[in-house]
Amino acid sequence: MQVREVLDVYGRRYRIGESDHELLGRPRGRIAWLSGIAMLVTGTGQYGFGALVPTLEQRWSLVELCWAFALWTACQAGIAFPAAWLRERGLLPPRTAVVLGAALSAIGLLTLGFADHLLVVHLGYSLIGGVGTGLVYATCVGTVIRWFPDRVTGRISLITGVFALGGVPFALAAGVWFDLGNRAVFLSVAALVVLVVVTACGLPLRDPPRNWWPADIDPRRRETRTHRSNRPAIRHFKPGEALRSGVLVPMYVTVAFAAAVSLFDLVFLAALVVDTVPDGTVFAAVALAVPAASAGAGRLLAGRISEAIGRRLTLRLAMATGGLAQLVLLFGGQRQDAVALLIGAGVAGLGTSCCYSLLVGLVREYFGEDTAPLNFAIIYSAKALGGVVGVGLASLVVVAHGYPGAFLAAAVLGVAGAALGGRFGHPGRPRRLLPLPREAS
Repeated sequence: MQVREVLDVYGRRYRIGESDHELLGRPRGRIAWLSGIAMLVTGTGQYGFGALVPTLEQRWSLVELCWAFALWTACQAGIAFPAAWLRERGLLPPRTAVVLGAALSAIGLLTLGFADHLLVVHLGYSLIGGVGTGLVYATCVGTVIRWFPDRVTGRISLITGVFALGGVPFALAAGVWFDLGNRAVFLSVAALVVLVVVTACGLPLRDPPRNWWPADIDPRRRETRTHRSNRPAIRHFKPGEALRSGVLVPMYVTVAFAAAVSLFDLVFLAALVVDTVPDGTVFAAVALAVPAASAGAGRLLAGRISEAIGRRLTLRLAMATGGLAQLVLLFGGQRQDAVALLIGAGVAGLGTSCCYSLLVGLVREYFGEDTAPLNFAIIYSAKALGGVVGVGLASLVVVAHGYPGAFLAAAVLGVAGAALGGRFGHPGRPRRLLPLPREAS
């Protein structure tokens, strides 16, 4: 088939005529596998940190550790837009970004294993390690978006889900083996695994031609089995236009609330268990593995549910579920009820963390596909604000007033995010269409 570009009724441009085999020499599914494995390994930096906190508290205070992780989160999310901007201009190819991210992520883990001064932790782990994980995350998501334009939601749900699942083996291993005596060895092994595996996955990555579409699928006649609220955007909104649309800001705040609640659980759940359950160090690791596992499964489930009932409603239900789960966690902690803690941890993982698997679809359907990588990066950066609120500021509340106030505040943020999700509306699309005039009889 001859290579050509076509337009659909929404003005979306497609480059058709080239197969993935012609461009890659193999099926595009390999790109999804490589990206998923890279995400799985680097996910330990976020979803495994909480398992280290009970031991690291013997070296630094809870507040100091929380602010180190809050800074890590800000760097991990904040690098998304610069990375996307450089990639759009051909200055940061995916191979380069992922290999660089692997090296920086490994440096972050090594710093956490060897550093004795908090400033070194901030520079090596929070700044360098956070940027490294962010480069891998943003690049893998962007690569999958480009190679799977016909199946974006399913593939993004998959790779963001395995990002959460990566914390499960790390948290369990930390609960069994991690202590101050073997801190350097444990985190050196983790750093080596990240460096080798992520580098090996990143080297084969490359982008398809701009606006590429699979040769065996006609983009103008594809069947869409999805909810009517998941309709495409009426046009492509550049970042500045998206900001002025009145939709980007509530979406940004909703993501910030979701991030605050999910990150709060990742850090404080282990500390809550250790403080309330006798001999709870190993159980704390198990309790942390539960939300990581349920978050991974929940992201896959949320992607499928959103096709049936709409992404906006799915997001609202997930936010409300994550918020109410905080009350279950608080009840379990106050009553020293291990079963309630595990149930609350599982429900919390199914809740607020699912917003990341829905975010790409929402951005494409509200602001268009051509500008989706940049607009996604802007909204994803709200996670930085969520880390400051849900980890840094929350640590001050926990130290000053204990866990009840902090978990109640997290519940409020989850429910508020669900309410705010109701304000999303497709920019430029009228809420109601006037009926066609009837002909005079």
